[in-house]
Amino acid sequence: MKEMICILCPMGCHLNIEPENNYKVTGNSCGRGEVYGREELIAPKRVVTSIVSVKNGVHRMVPVKTDKPIPKELIFQCMELLKNIELTGPQKIGTVVLENILGTDAKIVLTRDI
Repeated sequence: MKEMICILCPMGCHLNIEPENNYKVTGNSCGRGEVYGREELIAPKRVVTSIVSVKNGVHRMVPVKTDKPIPKELIFQCMELLKNIELTGPQKIGTVVLENILGTDAKIVLTRDI
């Protein structure tokens, strides 16, 4: 049995997941906890947040993030893609910087105007 705390809402339910019993989840107050617990053991995903360079801007860097979670094992590869990006302004929050990150259909988007 694997124990973890659900992070999808402020309730912080203490989940118990049984991998040997088809990843049965108990301790959750809602259906999201069940999905989170199962996914976290089978194929964990994370939203990636980072910064990229800005050329000739007021600020030298701008924050970015994935628009949806990507597989945890791809995070370092995603960061490698971001380290060579250099943007120029002006651009608005939500602007897509990269599409279909590593075949995941996730996008890197600006989280601040530049």
